[in-house]
Amino acid sequence: MKALFTILSIATVLISDTLLGQDSPRNAGKINLTEENIVGNNTIVEKPALLVIGIDCRTSNAPEAGPHDIPKLWGRFYNEGIISQIPNKVSNEVIALYCDYAGDHTQPYSVVIGCYVSSLDTIPEGMVAKTIPASSYAVFRAIGEYPSSLIETWGNIWKQPDLQRTYTGDFELYGDKFGTGSPKEVEVYIAIPDEHRTK
Repeated sequence: MKALFTILSIATVLISDTLLGQDSPRNAGKINLTEENIVGNNTIVEKPALLVIGIDCRTSNAPEAGPHDIPKLWGRFYNEGIISQIPNKVSNEVIALYCDYAGDHTQPYSVVIGCYVSSLDTIPEGMVAKTIPASSYAVFRAIGEYPSSLIETWGNIWKQPDLQRTYTGDFELYGDKFGTGSPKEVEVYIAIPDEHRTK
């Protein structure tokens, strides 16, 4: 838990600076939800396939891996001005995508920090492109003092035995409610089987 707090503390500074240094996301295009329902205590949304370009690393939640790799990736994203180099962005919202799981969250996975894009026709050198498949998601909102609110949110996610996850791609969305909002808000999208959708 201490390692996760360190990761998120570093990410807080980097993401805030990145978002506040860009044109306001309020004036940029957004990825719209196609459907939203409330199921139990969670908001369930459906999203079409989404395209992401950014930088990545392969890591795991092991103490010697994630706590080292993820802050380093955030540092590169910020220090190299990656957000300004991503072509065909649909907004300046920043996404932290967790994908290519080797199993569940205890196994290795890839982290991609980048932005939604409208096309994968141009992928800058040193970056990767990912297609997040169309899916249903349970949406958790980390609202309040950051990063403690996000740490608590992930803790709640991991403690839900009835939350069936597909591990096709989970992500944190850092939008205008994070960059300029008070209190700060991060949306955490957890991919779930389609049978959880309401009709």
